[in-house]
Amino acid sequence: MRKTTGEPRRGWRRRSNRRTPGTAVASSQTTAGAIQLAIGLLTASLDSPELQARAFRVLVPEDPAAVGDLLAGLHIVSQLLLHQLHEATGQPPAGTLQTLAIVAETSRDTPSGGPGRAGRPAA
Repeated sequence: MRKTTGEPRRGWRRRSNRRTPGTAVASSQTTAGAIQLAIGLLTASLDSPELQARAFRVLVPEDPAAVGDLLAGLHIVSQLLLHQLHEATGQPPAGTLQTLAIVAETSRDTPSGGPGRAGRPAA
């Protein structure tokens, strides 16, 4: 946030863009692995609640840093899906998220057929 009083900024420093050799490669490998893990978990959730539960037991790491990587991977996958939905439907990402929020809120009040089944018609 900028000061509007005309006073000079204090404590502001430009970050160095220097990285140690190999950092970019390690970062991209971590990102790729996190995205693959996220896709694996999402794919398992499409099949059955049992497979989803097994995938979470097997695939979700116990290391806090690795869980953070998984969350970052899920975020990236979510962004990619929102972009694809926007291209396919023309609905802006904010509209898609609003629809998802409404579905999540209404499914909270009604019993569902299991995890990941909210908003789907009964077969």
